[in-house]
Amino acid sequence: MKRKDDGVELIEVSSLRIGMFVELDMGWLAHPFPTGSFKLTSASQIETIRGLGLQRVRVNTTKTEPEPVESSLAGLPAVDAQTIARNDAVNQEGLLRQQRAEQLAAQKRSLVVCERRFGETVRQFRKAMELIPSQPKVAATQCQDMVDGIVGEMLSEGESAIRLLSEVAGDKASMHPVNVTIVSLLLGKAMGLNQAELADLGMAAFLHDVGKAQLPDRVRWLEENFSTAEYKLYQEHVAHSVQVGKSMELSNASLMAIAQHHELTDGSGFPSRVKGDSMTRCARILALVNRYDNLCNPSRPAAAMTPHESLSMIFAQQKTRFDTVALSAFIRMMGVYPPGSVVQLVDERYAMVVSVNSARPLKPRLLVHDAGVSRHEALILDLETAPHIGIRRCLKPAALPGPAMDFLAPRQRVSYFFEHVMESRIGALA
Repeated sequence: MKRKDDGVELIEVSSLRIGMFVELDMGWLAHPFPTGSFKLTSASQIETIRGLGLQRVRVNTTKTEPEPVESSLAGLPAVDAQTIARNDAVNQEGLLRQQRAEQLAAQKRSLVVCERRFGETVRQFRKAMELIPSQPKVAATQCQDMVDGIVGEMLSEGESAIRLLSEVAGDKASMHPVNVTIVSLLLGKAMGLNQAELADLGMAAFLHDVGKAQLPDRVRWLEENFSTAEYKLYQEHVAHSVQVGKSMELSNASLMAIAQHHELTDGSGFPSRVKGDSMTRCARILALVNRYDNLCNPSRPAAAMTPHESLSMIFAQQKTRFDTVALSAFIRMMGVYPPGSVVQLVDERYAMVVSVNSARPLKPRLLVHDAGVSRHEALILDLETAPHIGIRRCLKPAALPGPAMDFLAPRQRVSYFFEHVMESRIGALA
């Protein structure tokens, strides 16, 4: 032990024990605990701290409980032994309750952080749209700073999990580019793009539809009943977006991805009908993710497909239109049941996929309908920690029984952000 301050010592992580009062010298986003200073009450807390990669931890000795003296039940009267056993059971139950409370707090905090970041990114898009006409370069700088921050986080935090958000307020015009940006960057990372390439991809994804502001409202979002003239007018948003991107002095890589975000590898896209070998890698990623989000979040909510249906349709009916490498990586990343999918488990319970670790997509995290708890007090089930539980089938939300529908509350619009895997695992309980 090395004395740090009066009443505070630096303790080797290997020497931590229950009863010590720790003070973590790190930001609250860097650890999964509700606060940075607290008394250790469980072995799981100690394991979590060890997983943070710290060598030593500050311990406040004035708030630390004395180390317990070893005692034995041998030789005690039977009644005293029974009393001690009952007390141990009560203490264990209390520890379990506290652990659950800590897990629930970490779970809620992670969601709040994701939703706050999503909202900030939506506001940045709206601000950019206001600035572009008069100060395009200023808007570009602000967008680039935001994209660089997201890319830096994704690259520095190891594995990332795709997180389904609650029903967040916003319109499709501002939510769509945020969804496409986050998922495109996660896919680009999974495909091995470097930091500069991810920055170009992020800017293209964030700004790929800015030209729609120059279109009449009625043709800003593609509809099946468009006339030939309306469809042609809708297609012009690509050229408008490229022109806006040039006024912002975006990189050539970003401009090319914007120009090709509606092109398809079989040559059936628009506006230039180029084929896959003429599309940039960023454009292939952007075209795929843009299509997926438009299927999940069309302009008319009644026409929306579930994430599972959207991914299945792209693979079964449209896979020749998209880059094979990008599509394979996308399916591996999103899993068979992307976040937002409603499922039934092998034990007949109903659940909704809320998070998928892109490195382990077959073991998503689920919000499971439990009549015994409220939705806001339900711990997320991590299938990676529950090998005896599996998914039996995927359902349309309308097929859910009433109580399960009320509990799971499937979203009309699917919104995604990302969270760090370490935090996502804290809330797991089989």
